Amino acid sequence: MPVALTINGAVIEAEPGVSIFDCAERVGVRVPTSCQKQGKCKECMVEVSGGIEHLSPLADSERHLAGRFRLSCSTLIAADAGQVVCHTMRRGQMRIEDKALCAKDLFCGADRKVCAGPPGPARPKAGLATGRRPSGPPHNKTTFGLAMDLGTTTIVLRLYNLENAELVATASFENPQRFGGSDVMARIHYDTTHPGKLLRRTLAGYLRHAIEDFPIPPEDIREMVVVGNSTMRDIFFRQNVYSIGQSPYRSITEIEMAEGKRATTSLMETGRRCLLPMHSEARVYGAPIISGHVGADAAACMLAVDLAHEDRLVAIMDIGTNTELILGNRHRILAASCPAGPAFEGGAIACGMPALEGAIEDVRIDETGAFHLTTIGYGAPVGICGSGLIALLGELLRTGRMNERGRFEDDIHRIDLAPNVYFLESDVNELAQAKGANAAGLKVACDRYGCSFEDIDVFYLAGGFGRHVDIDAALRIGLIPSIPRDRIVQIGNAAIEGASMVLLSEQRRRELEETVLRVEHCRLETHAHFFDFFVDGCLFQPAESAYGIAG
Repeated sequence: MPVALTINGAVIEAEPGVSIFDCAERVGVRVPTSCQKQGKCKECMVEVSGGIEHLSPLADSERHLAGRFRLSCSTLIAADAGQVVCHTMRRGQMRIEDKALCAKDLFCGADRKVCAGPPGPARPKAGLATGRRPSGPPHNKTTFGLAMDLGTTTIVLRLYNLENAELVATASFENPQRFGGSDVMARIHYDTTHPGKLLRRTLAGYLRHAIEDFPIPPEDIREMVVVGNSTMRDIFFRQNVYSIGQSPYRSITEIEMAEGKRATTSLMETGRRCLLPMHSEARVYGAPIISGHVGADAAACMLAVDLAHEDRLVAIMDIGTNTELILGNRHRILAASCPAGPAFEGGAIACGMPALEGAIEDVRIDETGAFHLTTIGYGAPVGICGSGLIALLGELLRTGRMNERGRFEDDIHRIDLAPNVYFLESDVNELAQAKGANAAGLKVACDRYGCSFEDIDVFYLAGGFGRHVDIDAALRIGLIPSIPRDRIVQIGNAAIEGASMVLLSEQRRRELEETVLRVEHCRLETHAHFFDFFVDGCLFQPAESAYGIAG
């Protein structure tokens, strides 16, 4: 009997010698390609999660891939029975935070008027587009612009009408560059050791499809704003990222600015040179980075919460593989990056997974010791994502089934949560190190700023992880500082809000360029007590301030 091939949930019977790409076409699954199945563009990647032994060996066109990644046009069914499960790099069912929530006077333009209506998705105000002049020759068509938050794990796109600032459409998907590694250092290594700019070309292929799916002619897109961490942004703009991976971890734009070769770390290209199907002369603006691994996405977050005009002491924390931390107000701003690794996104965890359907996102333990699990999509559990991991740690600590050092009670080393879904004591070690990096970053930043945790008036948790994490659990295990609960605000994707502001307002763009020049970059590893803070942060206990320890 033929092999049962499942791709993106669609099932087809596949005979030996047939490519995965051909099978995908037969069941209507769209696989990116710009070379028409010749193995040259490297865009038609799939990740094989089961039955890889039923597939042909790596072809010459796949030598740049490792692990479970294959080119669908070059991978053939090599057996006459069995099951193969795979998916394209774009998993539409992944939960991706593509908006921010209104909180008090956030995201409402330069006048800082309070948003009308109940809290909900931020809506650009009419008139923000004033001063924005699309590039290219005069024309009578409506012009459109794109804002993009280019994350290591996920990508969010917003399409706006530039004439009236109307939000026309959105798109979000998993970053297809995962074949180059799960964190920025792995991507840097891949990009500098593999010729052909494969990370950039693969991303461009997926962006092309997303843009072509929008309900407008792509050539009517005349503007684009890109924010992302320093590595993701520079790869997109075909910059050499080697220097970001080497101490002192600076983008080539930072180096050139320090040498007087440029006045800003922002970048500008045309749609054609970015390999995107928009107007060929469309302006593609890469927002300025702050410094090192603190990138343009962090800068966009500052803009979104109007930090440059803030009197209160504000902290912004976007937890991920490379957690970004900003602390300050209109008088002084300090920024740092914390190399947390992929644990909070399910990486390096035995049953960890991204925020896909079936991922455990919340855990409660009742008085009998029974586990109550909530999954994304409310189906059967198949793994556990970042928010579920924090909730689980908080409950294990609360009920005494785990101590503050991350050791399970009664000498057990495994906790079964559901059929084939479990949590290991070794998983706790991975999470402890990730938490330790974040906790150390907070303590170093506050110590350098000259403040304590108690001095922070507002603590913004940004990003998808910060939006869905259980605050009580995060406080209990010491992931975030021990401050009054009402000072902690989960704001969602502030980076895409900031990118949208830059797209729609020349004033906001100038403000962003000016603000990043005032930010002090705090290198954590140079602090005398960084290692002590890290070790202390690996313990699962409330995070107390360490201001003044350096004397």
